[in-house]
Order: sequence, then structure tokens, then C-alpha cells
Amino acid sequence: MFSRRHPFLFFLMVITSCVTLMFVTIMAFVFSGTKIINASFQDGHGVSEGNIGIVEINGMILSSKEIIKDIDAFRNNTDIKAIILRIESPGGGIGPSQEIFREIRKKTKSNKTIIASMGSVAASGGYYIASATDGIIANPGTITGSIGVIMEYANLMEIAKKIGISPVVIKSGEFKDMGSPLRDLEESEKKLFQELVDDLHLQFVSDVANARKMDIQTIASLADGRVYTGQKAFALKLIDRIGNLDDAVQWAGEIAQVEGELKPVYPREDKMSFFKKLAETLFKDINISGTMTDNFRYIIN
Repeated sequence: MFSRRHPFLFFLMVITSCVTLMFVTIMAFVFSGTKIINASFQDGHGVSEGNIGIVEINGMILSSKEIIKDIDAFRNNTDIKAIILRIESPGGGIGPSQEIFREIRKKTKSNKTIIASMGSVAASGGYYIASATDGIIANPGTITGSIGVIMEYANLMEIAKKIGISPVVIKSGEFKDMGSPLRDLEESEKKLFQELVDDLHLQFVSDVANARKMDIQTIASLADGRVYTGQKAFALKLIDRIGNLDDAVQWAGEIAQVEGELKPVYPREDKMSFFKKLAETLFKDINISGTMTDNFRYIIN
């Protein structure tokens, strides 16, 4: 009866039911612990056949876990003679950037050469990571630099007033709620936050200067947040060569003294499905902050 009067709606319901069933089936498949594997990669975390490992760092640097895992996998693989970090990032979190920086600087038994290849942009946290490598290569038009730290937050006082919200705060210390979006910062609080930013900025500058073997004052003079083209960065000695990813592969092969054909290879794909990644991202974003200062974003950007 329903299908005769509304054939289109009936058809739509059937399609919707099929899509829903498919989604539920896939989700059940994912969360049951079964993995969806890309057939082009071998089972397990590691690499497929090749001798120059390429680790991609794309987008905002919000986590270091997978990047460090990929670097370690290449370091532990005897077939891999050198590693290239292909960076396409405007920056990101201070913590993850520093963790990756430290991992690159570690002395390991393999002691493999690590080269940074910059794509369209490798700035701020992206440059922080690149500076830790044995050499940096970028395109003439690559956007890099932006050495600095920024802290920002949203003040929602006016919105709160309009909808009649009056914050009530009970705190254990004078500065426990500094950074609350429901009130202005006191001058004493601004001073504390500025000291924090200055300390993080000094860490950034010091790490870059040490890694690049440059005078800290020289780096400090370039670290006012401005961006540079790859060509300008080369003139300032912030990078070592001008070239693309293929040039980086050739360079890495030369340093590592690879004999024969150079075979770039990427890490095995993560077995975790798109749906599980999406679900984890959603659940990760749903959280209740423990402190008012969590309203700030501390980023190298």
C-alpha cells in the first residue's frame, strides 16, 4: 500500500536501510578487533621492500605516536639505509613537535641518516622537526621558518552576559582559573603567560641553534615569527639545499653510500580502518577540561 502511493519514498527507505546495515556491519567488524588490511602492504607494522624510507608528516602536528613509530620501524629495518621526513605542515603542538625532535636526535645503533624534505609548507613546528635532521632540502617556493610560539584563547564574556550566564568559581589558588573564557586576564596573569611563552620560545630557538650548529643569537634574530621562502631560508642557512623529494632521495642515498638502485618506500599503512579512526577522533574531542587554562592553545605556529 505504502509502496504504491509513494514509490520514491519506499525506494529511499530501502536504500537508507541498506546503507545503515552496511555501516553497522562495518562498525561491528572494526570494533570486534578484526582489521581491514591494505593488500599492498605486508602484515604488521613496518615497511615493504625498499632501501630509502619515507615518513610523511602532514597537516597540523597534534600527535607524535605514529610518526615516531614509523621512524623506529625504518631504523630497525636492516634493508633501509636512510630515512627521509617528507614535511607538509604549518606547525602544531609544542609537545608532539618536541617529542619528534628528540626522537630524531637520538643516537641509535643503526645511526641512519635522516633527511628532511620540505613540500609546500614546513613552518614553525614543521621547521622545528626538520632542524633535528642531518640535512634539510626545500623547494625555492617552500614556505618555512615561522620560528615562534603563540598562545591564544577566546573571551566569551559578552556572549555570557547576553544569555545570562554568571560564572561561579571556587579555586584552590590565585591562578588556578587564569585563562577562563568568562573573564578578562589580570595583568599579573598576562605576565605569567608571557613568561611561559618566552620560556617555550627559548626552548625552540635553543634546540634549532644546537641542531643546526648555528649561533643562538643568529637564530634568535630570525625567530620573530616571520616566514621565509625556501630560497631565502637557504641564503640564511636555515636549510641546506634546494630541491624536491626526488633530490632528497638522491642526497640520502649519497650520504648513506647506497649501492645500486635507490628504492623509496613508505611505512605500512595503519590497519585501523577509517571508521575506527573517525570514532576515536570524535570520542577524543568529547572531553571535560580539568583546568581553566585548557581553554588556551599552546602551539608552535
